[in-house]
Amino acid sequence: MPQKDDYAARDDDSLVRAAKQGDMAAFEELVARHRDKLYARAFSMVRNEEEAIDLSQEAWVKAWQKLGQFKGGSSFLTWMTRIVINLCLDHLRKQKHPVSLSIEQLDEETGGVERQMPIVTIDPTEGLTQEELRRRIDDAMGKLTHAHRTVLVLHEFEGLEYKEIAKRMGCSIGTVMSRLFYARRRLAALLADLQQERQQ
Repeated sequence: MPQKDDYAARDDDSLVRAAKQGDMAAFEELVARHRDKLYARAFSMVRNEEEAIDLSQEAWVKAWQKLGQFKGGSSFLTWMTRIVINLCLDHLRKQKHPVSLSIEQLDEETGGVERQMPIVTIDPTEGLTQEELRRRIDDAMGKLTHAHRTVLVLHEFEGLEYKEIAKRMGCSIGTVMSRLFYARRRLAALLADLQQERQQ
């Protein structure tokens, strides 16, 4: 039986092969290695710590059950990230309680005033440490609606095409583009507000 240290020295592909043979310790090493990144991805989408923990744990259970389907066309982490994103999207769809249309949503769907807004020229990230910047972006992301946050995460962080995002979110490509446009503007404005607060 390999020692724990042996697992830490192995790459993901080797651990996946062992895990496919039923080696639970190899799978546990994969969990230990990637759990924080996957929790962070879940949290960036659902903005709730407990839900993010539940969803990322559910993703690991699903991964163990479906490990045989992982063909290695992409990295193990990319495959895991897709599982987490799909679980989060399902979760957000189920959560969809009826909401009264806010001005923000009306603007977003109709193109509204947001398109006439001047582009924010202030550099909101100037002079920030990596950690401060991450916290700022996190705060600003938390103020976006689920729809805007999701489209931003899928496009900016996951690099998905509009068509793929539209399919996953169950909406038109036009809606994806409109949401992305709105979300970027909103994020820039929020970051600029945070920058101004910091200077006062």
